[in-house]
Amino acid sequence: MSNQISGAEILIRSLIDQGVKNIFGYPGGTIMPVYDKLYDYTDRINHYLARHEQGAIHAAEGFARVTGKTGVVFATSGPGAMNLLTGLNDALIDSTPIVAITGQVATAFLGKDAFQESDIVSVTLPVTKWTIQVRKPEDIAPAVAKAFYIANSGRPGPVVVDLTKDAQMAMAEYKVETCDYIRSYHPNPEIKDAVILEAAEMINNAKRPLILAGHGISIANAENLLIQLAEKAQIPVGCTMLGLSAIPTSHPLYKGMLGMHGNIGPNINTNNADVIIALGMRFDDRVTGDVTKYAPDAKIIHMDIDASEFDKCIKSDLHIHGCVNQALKKLIPFVNESRHDEWLESFKPHEEIEKRKVIEREVNASTADGKMLMGEVISKVSNAFGEDAILVTDVGQNQMFAVKYFGFKHPRSIVTSGGLGTMGFGLPASIGAKIGEENRNVVLFVGDGGFQMTLEELGMIMEYNLGVKIVLLNNNFLGNVRQWQHLFFNGRFSATPMINPDFRMIADAYGIPAEDIAHRNQLDDAIKRMVEHTGAYLLNVNIEPTDMVFPMTPPGAGVSDILLAENEYYKPENN
Repeated sequence: MSNQISGAEILIRSLIDQGVKNIFGYPGGTIMPVYDKLYDYTDRINHYLARHEQGAIHAAEGFARVTGKTGVVFATSGPGAMNLLTGLNDALIDSTPIVAITGQVATAFLGKDAFQESDIVSVTLPVTKWTIQVRKPEDIAPAVAKAFYIANSGRPGPVVVDLTKDAQMAMAEYKVETCDYIRSYHPNPEIKDAVILEAAEMINNAKRPLILAGHGISIANAENLLIQLAEKAQIPVGCTMLGLSAIPTSHPLYKGMLGMHGNIGPNINTNNADVIIALGMRFDDRVTGDVTKYAPDAKIIHMDIDASEFDKCIKSDLHIHGCVNQALKKLIPFVNESRHDEWLESFKPHEEIEKRKVIEREVNASTADGKMLMGEVISKVSNAFGEDAILVTDVGQNQMFAVKYFGFKHPRSIVTSGGLGTMGFGLPASIGAKIGEENRNVVLFVGDGGFQMTLEELGMIMEYNLGVKIVLLNNNFLGNVRQWQHLFFNGRFSATPMINPDFRMIADAYGIPAEDIAHRNQLDDAIKRMVEHTGAYLLNVNIEPTDMVFPMTPPGAGVSDILLAENEYYKPENN
């Protein structure tokens, strides 16, 4: 009996044995035994107290995305666990490894509508890779080991371990548990040599090959292999939004972002390519537009670790089922060194038109009242940090502008909510990113709408002295919805104008230096002060509310049906 410890302590020791050093969470009644034992391990585990459980899980996502490690979050039962749902769904769609530990009422009270009881297992099953409820202390360590294995193997994702209160308080012996195999779960499929040879032959015979690089490149730590393949065969690369930073922005083979608000060149040439090599991406509807008009002349090689993505959105000619890292290592030796000079030259006219008609208009703005455009602000901030910072965005216009006008030199340099598009994600995710990469600058671009969804997490920045740089692009509108209302709903701005508080005063209340930037002649000096300041900083920037994100593929259109501005479609032959 002397070797027995409580289930709560078994949990803490299991986490330590999994290498966990950082936890984000919020205590409550049914997880209180865990927090009580956590008190004895503060020399080995850092706990970051969020101000809301949604903030805690988004912070865990930000941590996981920049480090590749599994993010860990604690929450109590009932409302605490339910507040994790948005983050769990976000993590599932964006393949982010998370282990969420939730408290639960004691076993005797299950199913009796006890105080703060929710059926978290049933609720979370659709938005996790795996969910388990543990009712005995001796089952905790095996469940934790299995949870970490599932969360960060194969295609990563979120896992929930729901612990009843009596399991936390009861006693059992602890032994270290490991897990590297689960029957019927095969996260690392064997890649067939015949498929690799067939892919190499298709690439070697291609005249107009195009690589589409997705988030799977970074998940698999395959950035260098991506560059090797591109350079060996001189293949241009377009990135999905979550695939950004897999290749440096300045690389001559990088041709821009794909999709609705992507760059003209890779979108137009998706429909001119004869072979598309899709690496760790899922052909999301924001990338493809109208699928009936997508890549009509291309043979498509789709490489992914998740077989459920094959032919789900776009039918491919060849599937390579496996880890992108392992598959590229097998593929590259069989790909011939070659050149595609004429094909690469075909991107230049599109780039020149976009630069002249969109980028210069946005970056070299001259609004009469001095209100700024988002592109000019983001471009100046990126340049001030030398393109070395980690970019974090919220969702909306701030996101679309930031991912296009911010430059990247290093892998794992973007944290944003892709598939779910979660407003409020940005601020807590930037906190997690800063904790995960404390020696790198972390810059958050956020709109006034998304900022107010989770601004309580400024409390984490204050309490833990986290040097996140916040650029609030404030246009007193829900800007992305406003853009759609302007373009597609006859300018009827229903429920999108916003009366905002004094954000500088809010920042001041949290002890965060802040500035209001009302005119562009203030911008350069303010950015310099933010960059030179060692701690957190907030710039509240006065944005022109009519600013819109272009280029844009309208909803329901094909990827080559591109708006350069309102009522101006891109017609290559007329430019």
